[in-house]
Amino acid sequence: MTPTLPSVLRSGIAQAWLSRVPLELLPDESPLSGLELDLDGELVFARTALILTERRLLACPEAEKKWQQWVIGQDWQWRVTDHAGVGRLELFDANGRLGVWRYTLGMQPTVQRWVEHMRLRIAALDAHAPVVEPGVAQRQCPQCQSPLPEDALACPSCQPEDAPPSTWTLLKLWRFARHYKWQLLSGFALTLASTAATLVPPYMTMPLMDEVLIPYQNGKTIDPHLVVVYLGGLLLAAVLAWILGWAKTYILALVSERIGADLRTTTYEHLLKLSLEYFGGRRTGDLIARIGSETDRINVFMSLHLLDFATDVLMIVMTAVILFTIHPTLALVTLLPLPFIGWLIHVVRERLRTGFEKIDRVWAEVTNVLADTIPGIRVVKAFAQEGREAQRFKDANRHNLQVNDRLNKVWSLFAPTVALMTEIGLLVVWAFGIWLVSHDRITVGVLTAFLAYIGRFYTRLDSMSRIVSHTQKAASGAKRIFDILDHVSSVPEPVNPIPLPAVQGHIALKQAHFRYGNRAVIRNLDLTIEPGQMIGLVGHSGSGKSTLVNLICRFYDVSQGQVLLDGVDIRRLKLADYRSQIGLVLQEPFLFFGTIAENIAYGRPDATREQIIAAARAAHAHEFILRMPQGYDSIVGERGQGLSGGERQRISIARALLIDPRILILDEATSAVDTETEKEIQNALDNLVRGRTTIAIAHRLSTLRKADRLVVMDKGEVVEEGIHEALMQAQGAYWRLYQAQQRKAEDGLFEEQS
Repeated sequence: MTPTLPSVLRSGIAQAWLSRVPLELLPDESPLSGLELDLDGELVFARTALILTERRLLACPEAEKKWQQWVIGQDWQWRVTDHAGVGRLELFDANGRLGVWRYTLGMQPTVQRWVEHMRLRIAALDAHAPVVEPGVAQRQCPQCQSPLPEDALACPSCQPEDAPPSTWTLLKLWRFARHYKWQLLSGFALTLASTAATLVPPYMTMPLMDEVLIPYQNGKTIDPHLVVVYLGGLLLAAVLAWILGWAKTYILALVSERIGADLRTTTYEHLLKLSLEYFGGRRTGDLIARIGSETDRINVFMSLHLLDFATDVLMIVMTAVILFTIHPTLALVTLLPLPFIGWLIHVVRERLRTGFEKIDRVWAEVTNVLADTIPGIRVVKAFAQEGREAQRFKDANRHNLQVNDRLNKVWSLFAPTVALMTEIGLLVVWAFGIWLVSHDRITVGVLTAFLAYIGRFYTRLDSMSRIVSHTQKAASGAKRIFDILDHVSSVPEPVNPIPLPAVQGHIALKQAHFRYGNRAVIRNLDLTIEPGQMIGLVGHSGSGKSTLVNLICRFYDVSQGQVLLDGVDIRRLKLADYRSQIGLVLQEPFLFFGTIAENIAYGRPDATREQIIAAARAAHAHEFILRMPQGYDSIVGERGQGLSGGERQRISIARALLIDPRILILDEATSAVDTETEKEIQNALDNLVRGRTTIAIAHRLSTLRKADRLVVMDKGEVVEEGIHEALMQAQGAYWRLYQAQQRKAEDGLFEEQS
C-alpha cells in the first residue's frame, strides 16, 4: 500500500517530488514533513528536497535520481547561517558534518521553522511519545501539525499574511474626528431635525384625506381654510427640510474634508519617520495608493455615505415609531421582511470584507507597475521593453478586473434581492391595509399616510443596505492606512533626548552587531574615528561597508553594542539634530524635480542666493550651472534626468557643503563617472572633506590614497586597519584586493590596446 502523503508535505515541496517520495519509503514508514530549497552546492538555482520520516532524513537534488539518507540520531545538531545573501543549512552529529544545503534568504523563515520542527522530533525519539519541549507540553497546529511557538494564537505556517478588514477598524478614525466633535454634534442635530421635517408631510396627508378629499367625494363642500393650513404646512415642512438638509450636508462635508486632510498628513508624516527597513519591504506604488486613493475613499465615505447612513437609520427609527403610533398591528406586518434583509446583509458583508481587501491589493499591483515603469522609462526604452511593460500593466489590470467581477457577482444579486423583499413587503401592507379598511378598522387617510411612510421606510432600508459595500471599502482602506500608522519605527526617537553639544566629530562603534531579519551583516565590530580624520572603507561587495555607514547615519540601529558620537550614544540624541551634522554624497545622487538652486538648498531651505552660489563654486558646479538657460533657476527633470552624472554629483556635493556638516559620508562618489569628470569631482571633494570627519567608500582603491587610515571589512568584521603602504607590506586582505584590481585594470588596458 502506498503511504499517503500528509498535507504539510504536499504544501512543503513541489508537485514534481510527490511521485518520487513514496518509492523511497520503507513498508512501515511514513513521511512527516518536507522542505524544498532553491540552490545547489554551486549556488545555481536548482531545487533540493528534504523529507523527514519517523526514523530517517531523505535528501535529493533535482538533477539526481538517488536519494541520500540518514537515520535520525539524538546527537544531531542543526546550524543555520547566512552570508552575502545566501543561507546555509548544516547537519552535524558527534563525528562531524553530515550534510550541507544552500538556499536564498527569502526562504530563511521557512528553514528556521523546519529546523525547529526537526529539533523537536529528535528530542522525541524515545518511545512514541508526542513531540514535547523540555518541561513544556508541545502545542501543534491542528492543520499542518507544525510546532506552534510559545504563546502563539495562530500557526505562522498556515495563517494568511493579512487578516480581513473589520468594520470596527472605522472606529479608529475617531482619533482624527474628535478634534471636530462640536461640528459633528451640530451636524448630527441638523440631521435629526431635517429627518423629522421630512416626516411631517406624510402625517399631514391623513387629515387632508379624511377631512377634505373624502368628505368632498361624499358631497360636502371643501373648507378653504383647512386646505391652506394643510398645504401651507406641507410647504413649510419641505422648505425647512431643504434648509436643514443643506446645512447638515455643508457642515459635515467640511468636517470630513478636514478629517481626510488630517489623515493624509498624519500618515505621510508617520511614514517619513519610519526607518529604511520599513521601506525596504514595501512597493512605492502601494504606499502611494494608500496615502492617496485610500484616504480619498475614506473621505468620500465620511462626507457622503456615512451621512446617508445616519439619515437612513434616523428615518427608519422615527418612521417605525410613527407607524406603531398610528396602528401597531399594521406596523408589525410592515417589519416582516426585516429579519431576512438583516440576515442577507450579514452574509454579503462577510463576502465583501475579504473581497475589498483583495481588490485593494490587486489595485496596488496596478499602481506598482506605474511606479516602476515611469521613473525607469529611460531603461525601458533603452532595452526596447515597451511591449513587455505594457503587457505587465495589461496583466495587472486584467487581474484587477477578474477580482472585481467575482465580487460584483455577489453584490449584483444582493441589491435586487433587497429591492424584491421591499416590494413584497409593500404588497403585504397593501393587502392587509385594504382588509382593515374594508372592516372599518382604519380610514383611507390612515392607509394613505401609512403607505407614504412605508414607501420612505423601504426606500431608506434599501439605501441602508447599499451602504454595506461602501462601509467595507472604507474599512479596507482604513485598515491599510492604520497598517502604516500602527507600525512602530525600528529607529525610534529617544523618550528624553539630550541636547546635542558642539560636535567634534569623534565616532566610535563598540561591539556592534546588526542583522537584516535573520541575516547577520555586522558582527562584533569595534571601530574608532578621530575628529577630522578621513578613513576609507574597503572590502568585497557584501562585506558590510554600506551597512556600517547606515548604522553611523542611524538609518538602522545596532542589534547589540553602541554607536557613539563624541562619547554619547547616538540613540540618546534627537534624530533631526544628529543627522543635521551629517553630509551624505551617494554614488547615485538623487535630485528632486525643481530648480538647481532649490536642490542645492534642500538641506537649508532658508539659504541665501549668495550662500548657494558659494557652495556651488566650492563644488566646481558654478561654471556649468551658468551655461544653462536659466542658470540657477533652471529646472532639472525628474530625478535630475536633464543633467549628466557628473553634474548631478557636483550638485549633490554642493548640497552637502551648504549645510556645513561635521561628519561626511562619501559612498562611491566617483565610481560612475569618466576620468575627466572624476578629477572635477575629486577637486570638489577636497574642498568638502577639509576639516571634517570623513568616511569614504570606494571600489577603486586608488581614490582612497588621501585617506588617513584604511579599514578593510570582510563578512561584517574589520579584518585590517592601517595606511596603504603598511597594508601592502602585510600582504593580507587589502593586498589581495589591490592585486585583484591591478590585474583587472591591466587586463582592461590590454584588451583596449588589442
